[in-house]
Amino acid sequence: MTQDPRDLASKVAHVTFAFWIMKICATTAGETGGDLLSMTLNVGYLVSTLILVGFFLVVLVFQLRAKRFHPFLYWAVILATSTAGTTMSDYMDRTLGLGYAMGATILVSLLAAVLLIWRVALGSIAADHIRDPKAESFYWAAILVSNTLGTALGDYLADSSGLGYGLSNLLIAGGIALTIVGWRFTKISPTVLFWIAFVLTRPFGATMGDLLTKAPEKGGLGIGTLGSTLVLLAILVGVLIFSIRRDRRLAA
Repeated sequence: MTQDPRDLASKVAHVTFAFWIMKICATTAGETGGDLLSMTLNVGYLVSTLILVGFFLVVLVFQLRAKRFHPFLYWAVILATSTAGTTMSDYMDRTLGLGYAMGATILVSLLAAVLLIWRVALGSIAADHIRDPKAESFYWAAILVSNTLGTALGDYLADSSGLGYGLSNLLIAGGIALTIVGWRFTKISPTVLFWIAFVLTRPFGATMGDLLTKAPEKGGLGIGTLGSTLVLLAILVGVLIFSIRRDRRLAA
């Protein structure tokens, strides 16, 4: 997403409907892309995590050093947090044997700690205008943890709760709908609702990714990790290009 003309100084995307479409595409592609590397290509969770965290750190350095907002760079970091979050969560829950519930509990606590420290250090956790380097560092830390948490929550609902991929996805979609209602009709802090929505869209992407890729006998559609990832990336890039062109026309 490109910048809103009223918020040109911010280095992060302005939150609009298109933002959430791209967020869901990025998080779903993160799930399918992480599974493609760790399981389909049989790289394993640990090595996949090292590769994807390395990629995340590289694009994050470019993002932090940038002087202004770059749409493709911003969404590359979002995608990197999602893919790295997928394999980190799987490594914690499966390889280390923590399980989805314990992994999610640890990550909820870590996310709460990041947001609390951010709030105490800078006085606000608002994500609609990020320019200060410290605020941006907290912003990306919170996003990385929230995307890792979302994977654990999605896997817990789909696998451990017995709901399966489809019902889990509908349940999370209901949570997202309630968040929208809260934003539209209540006085709940928009910042609080943003972070709730940001967390919920990750397990939505996780369960959607599993629904797309898993075999029909396991409750999925059997599209596969490679095909699903390519389609999702194409949609993400398409919406991003459309948004950039639209905002350029509006600014002209």
